[in-house]
Amino acid sequence: MPDLLAMLMISACLGALIGLIRQWNEQTAAPAATDDFGGVRTYTLWALIGCVSAYASREHTPLVLPVVIVVLGAQQVFFRAHGPVAANTRFASFLITVLVGALVAWEQRQAAVLVAAVTIVIVALKETLHDWTRRFTPQDIRATLQFVAITGVILPLVPNRTFGPYAAFNPFSTWLMVILISGMGFIGYIAMRLFGARAGILLTSFLGGLASSTATTLEFSRRSRDQPELSTHYAFAVVVACTVMLPRVIFAVAIVAPDLARPLAPYLGAMSVPALGYILWWWLGRASRVAVPGSLSLGNPLNLFTSVKFALLYAAVAFLVKVATTLQWSSGLLPLSFFSGLTDMDAIALSMANSSSAGDVSLRVATQAVVLGAVANSLMKAGLAIGLGSASLRRHVAIVLGLTALTGAIACWMLR
Repeated sequence: MPDLLAMLMISACLGALIGLIRQWNEQTAAPAATDDFGGVRTYTLWALIGCVSAYASREHTPLVLPVVIVVLGAQQVFFRAHGPVAANTRFASFLITVLVGALVAWEQRQAAVLVAAVTIVIVALKETLHDWTRRFTPQDIRATLQFVAITGVILPLVPNRTFGPYAAFNPFSTWLMVILISGMGFIGYIAMRLFGARAGILLTSFLGGLASSTATTLEFSRRSRDQPELSTHYAFAVVVACTVMLPRVIFAVAIVAPDLARPLAPYLGAMSVPALGYILWWWLGRASRVAVPGSLSLGNPLNLFTSVKFALLYAAVAFLVKVATTLQWSSGLLPLSFFSGLTDMDAIALSMANSSSAGDVSLRVATQAVVLGAVANSLMKAGLAIGLGSASLRRHVAIVLGLTALTGAIACWMLR
């Protein structure tokens, strides 16, 4: 009996929370409107009905819960046919509330709390979600569908076995790395589309760096030529975008090889110190709430061409790493890491993560290779800024990224 009382209390609380958010949302959107689907009291009762009926089905008659759901569903269908038409979200939240109570009765309390929390967030964010979705373009929708295709359609069809010389190519592993990197870039791109480029220069440059630090560097460097009076702001944005690359690499490596991420984090963290110092100096010494003028025209980082290009690059780097380790030519990994970092930091980082996880490369060598790749990548982006930016931007970015690369070079020397 105490277990049943706990179930009822949890069900009532979760139902009341959903009903509270539901009622507040409806009253805020239309204060004079009546909510035919109820509020706090109704949702609390529905959750209790779900809990009691599920408990009765488990302990007594198995048909109690199905019958209750059918009866309540028929009641709502009747009201839809003969009364005010209720929104689909209302009906869905009603059913979910009943099932939340059922989950509690089935002793799935964590699942019940999760379902209730998600429901509360979805109900509360009605207007916000509508506002966000209005900003999406057909290109954004196509990008989302491409991401679904890359993850849910292509990945299950890719064979999960090794091919080629030295068994160096695994299509499934390669495409999994494509999903990991493209997914992080896509999240940054979608966040940029949701918040807009005027959300503030710090947020804009951070999200731009998450989507593509190279594209963000190119964009802001070109802008500094057209608007030299804002060069210091654009230099700040470039530094932030390039610095985001370092924790992003640590995060990606941690997913594939946590044992490598632990020794790697202090060295990449040290590389970020010059940029963090510059960011703090800029933030305290200048107008901190300056919005980015105009829209940041970053292209969608996720498309099939880009994915295939990264897959080929990753496969080539992974093959060369496999050859070097098989032939015990570990010294060749460092030049490979440097040249790979000049084109794409993620390919060498993930290749080292997979190789160290498989035991082909020691953690010390893998750490040194990833750090050297980060050095090369910082130098490459500094070169882009110097070649395309204004004089003021060139000076700021060259100093910061130069110190970043120097810190990384010292770290590589310490790892010998």
